[in-house]
Amino acid sequence: MYKLLSHTDLDGVGCGILAKLAFGKGVKVRYNSVSGLNREVEWFFENEDRNTFLFITDLSVNEENEKRLDAFYQAGGKVQLLDHHITSVHFNDYEWGRVVVEDEDGKLTSATSLFYEYLVTNQLIEPSVAVEEFVELVRQYDTWEWEKNDNHQAHRLNALFFLVSIEEFEEKMISRLKSSTHFDFSEFEEKILEMEEHKIERYISRKKREIVQTKVGGLYAGVVYAESYHSELGNELGKEYPHLDYIAILNMGGKRVGFRTIHDHIDVSEVAGHFGGGGHAKASGCSLVEEAYKEFVLGTFHLESLREDANRNRYNVKRSLFGTFYKNRGEEIFLIYPLNECDWAIDHYKTKMDQTFSSFDEAETFLKRNYEAWLVRDDTFVNYLMEEVKSMRSE
Repeated sequence: MYKLLSHTDLDGVGCGILAKLAFGKGVKVRYNSVSGLNREVEWFFENEDRNTFLFITDLSVNEENEKRLDAFYQAGGKVQLLDHHITSVHFNDYEWGRVVVEDEDGKLTSATSLFYEYLVTNQLIEPSVAVEEFVELVRQYDTWEWEKNDNHQAHRLNALFFLVSIEEFEEKMISRLKSSTHFDFSEFEEKILEMEEHKIERYISRKKREIVQTKVGGLYAGVVYAESYHSELGNELGKEYPHLDYIAILNMGGKRVGFRTIHDHIDVSEVAGHFGGGGHAKASGCSLVEEAYKEFVLGTFHLESLREDANRNRYNVKRSLFGTFYKNRGEEIFLIYPLNECDWAIDHYKTKMDQTFSSFDEAETFLKRNYEAWLVRDDTFVNYLMEEVKSMRSE
């Protein structure tokens, strides 16, 4: 008999689907939150047959259960933990633990890809093209590689996962993987996924107008309240406001904070770890503990939302050699312009600031972080230029 304890997201449920493909009715699968896993492990020791083979995927246990699992293994019990989060690498010290963040080819892993590799290596599942394609879609979505590869099938798989119950998703996937030569979506699924994509676009558009900016632990964070679409939201907000180091997404109903970043030099698992959480370098989370509540809720509730940059300009555009015009809530005006081929400057009320910058992006980041300014629309820019011309003529 087998038992699998896994996470509640696509990657975690992907492991459950593989387990049911491999073992059929011979496996019990339980999906858990990060905080709920330890209770399940304790229940296993108290109630399950000691001959049951325990798999733990996409999650890691606390220190107490870590010791209990090792004692269980040393006494002849069967257990295998498979994970890909950097915060779990110490489990590699045990014979029953395998944590791989990046494989030998430099490719980021997922729990589903690691579990599939384990099952194939130990001849517990028959390899198939359809299953391999499904596993790769899960891996690319979980590591956010899908965006770099423009693999929207991976993104759509996750969208489908959230549109139906876990039970229905499992049933659909298991049936499809057993009967299909290749993995694909049905015509009906394609239609509802297209509708869902439009819904996500509208949701993100609204949230772009609600985000506030704060500084926590030396890093600049964008804070937004959202119950849904955290991965998509974090990615789009990060691209809309690249001067921010990361996006903190507050789920007040779930009492959790999700952290997302688009930057390679930022590791949000370290941010989450400061508040007792963890995860990936670009996607992590934690419970809304008191310290996190003070920083991200109490410390930001009074702040006004950031203003979006004008996005349909023809004249007032970024990196213009003639200068780019910005304004903030205090009606302060700024102009970013090149001094020469290498340096950029900022005028504040027509007075050049002391700092110079090696690129336009560096100058804009400084401006947005310190003054919360935004790129103004063409009409505001043209009106400003006309006033300047009038002023010059009157002199």
